[in-house]
Amino acid sequence: MKKIFLTLGVFSCVFFYAQKSENFYEISYNSICCGTPSTAPVMNYIEAFKTKNKGKEIEVFRQSGLGREGEFRLYIGIDTLSKSKKKKFVTGLEAAVNSQNNTRNQSSDGTVNFQSTEFVKKEDLKKINNLTVYNKKEKLK
Repeated sequence: MKKIFLTLGVFSCVFFYAQKSENFYEISYNSICCGTPSTAPVMNYIEAFKTKNKGKEIEVFRQSGLGREGEFRLYIGIDTLSKSKKKKFVTGLEAAVNSQNNTRNQSSDGTVNFQSTEFVKKEDLKKINNLTVYNKKEKLK
């Protein structure tokens, strides 16, 4: 039993101390009636940005279990980017989210919310339940 607690303790310390970012942008995926929208537009933008900018690290975490229809949040950390690249990233991310919201079916598709002026601190992320590193396989949804 002690080994299990020790292993979990080491894993959680490694998980949170491996984070390079101190500030994270929050993107909320909400449902109206038929489930949440896809993360594909946002994740495709992030992958394209990473490729264009020579693979700079962008941390993505997912908080699940926020509602009956699978509502969740993504937390994106970009502190490793320069100031000008951060600005370009946020502008492009806003465009991806707005495009996704504008092309959705108003009566059944959920919404994606993103506030570019609000951050979540690393300390606050440590307190969040159901937080996992975003799995790239989830992009296929």
